[in-house]
Amino acid sequence: MTNITLNSQFKALVAREADKKHVLTIEDTDSAVLADGDVLVRVAWSGINYKDALAVTGKGKILRSSPIVPGIDYAGEVAASDSPNFAVGDNVLLTGFGVGEKHSGGFAQYARAQAGWLSSLPAGIDARKAMTCGTAGLTAALCVIALRDSGHVPAGGQIAVSGASGGVGSFAVRLLARLGYTVTAVSRLAAADYLYEMGATNVITREEMSADAKPLEKSRWDGAVDTVGGKVLARLLAETNYGGVVAACGLAGGMSLNTTVAPFILRGVRLDGVDSVMIPQQLRAKAWQLLADTLTANDYTRVQNCVVGLDGVIAGGEKVLAGELSGRILVSLWD
Repeated sequence: MTNITLNSQFKALVAREADKKHVLTIEDTDSAVLADGDVLVRVAWSGINYKDALAVTGKGKILRSSPIVPGIDYAGEVAASDSPNFAVGDNVLLTGFGVGEKHSGGFAQYARAQAGWLSSLPAGIDARKAMTCGTAGLTAALCVIALRDSGHVPAGGQIAVSGASGGVGSFAVRLLARLGYTVTAVSRLAAADYLYEMGATNVITREEMSADAKPLEKSRWDGAVDTVGGKVLARLLAETNYGGVVAACGLAGGMSLNTTVAPFILRGVRLDGVDSVMIPQQLRAKAWQLLADTLTANDYTRVQNCVVGLDGVIAGGEKVLAGELSGRILVSLWD
């Protein structure tokens, strides 16, 4: 595989290691800082995900090479290609595959990728909408698919969504509501109005769901989408109805899970782990199509918190980690 090159400079947020820490600066740089790949993308939009926030604030060991451009997802237009699968002018997006961690990612005006990492934009979704969804929307769609296709969660069933005001949670609430489920959002009460607008029928506090759970609690949920982990996930499992399904995709509340086998062997509860990094393209396409078929123009508007340029990425990351943000921060690469 040959690397596509760009014979001009462009702006990028570049992390370089110094004294065992990554220092980020906005630079006029060239294609030498980009990932290896046979497709060059002119990036229009990116977004700030939880993992990006950890990377750009230095509060998580996310970045694994130097120099590297953070940003785990992006969308734009093919600027050059040595791959038979993509032509100049194709509209594409990328999430996962270690981009923004091991390989340079989306916080730059150009990105280079291997063709197998790229997805074509589905009909009805442009680059901005794609990054309004981003990794968060994709992950939410994968969680909804896990519940919907399990055969164990009834239509219109009671579903709990933890971390509901964040990126993944917001999209999970909206998708589930659009599909006719009854959604209880677990979040801070300050976000209640936003969550009701997104389609939640009830909002309960994350403090309530963080209380220590017995091996089995009173049944409440036909299914759940958990973006938090830790004590919240343990309580969701203990409160899930017989045969219910919990789709787990996050660890903001910790990696440890203090639970018992009781929900699994006495109620037949299923715990489905949801990964958005290395999933095959066929499942990616299914999730993106679910987003395209289900969301309306107003949905994209509701979930957009704000738009920043490269100079706003680090501050945006701080807001994401503070847990007081509703919706998604988009990153515009050219405005």
